[in-house]
Amino acid sequence: MKRNVIKEKSFDFALEVVNVYKTLCYQQKEFVMSKQLLRSGTSIGANIREAEHAKSKADFIHKIAIALKEANETEYWIELLYRSNYLDAIQFQNIHPKITEQLRLLTSILNTAKQK
Repeated sequence: MKRNVIKEKSFDFALEVVNVYKTLCYQQKEFVMSKQLLRSGTSIGANIREAEHAKSKADFIHKIAIALKEANETEYWIELLYRSNYLDAIQFQNIHPKITEQLRLLTSILNTAKQK
């Protein structure tokens, strides 16, 4: 079976988001923005999983486009949590490159799918 890198990376990223969420809730007592991060950050992988079994090319493109929108929103929450001092520099430097990678991969997949 062929390895699905974006599926693996999105799942690993979702686990990271869950851990950041738990830290924010228990240590920082922050619940609103962290809940938004949890929702959007775990939705990326869920939409990629849905795209795996798309019924058509259009359905695949739609699911990947949703995953890309969720990744973009996730980056927003990460940056907002950092700038509002809920994430420290180490946490930010750990997670921000990973969402940037997700955005880059999803953009590439979407562009490739649209060209075919």
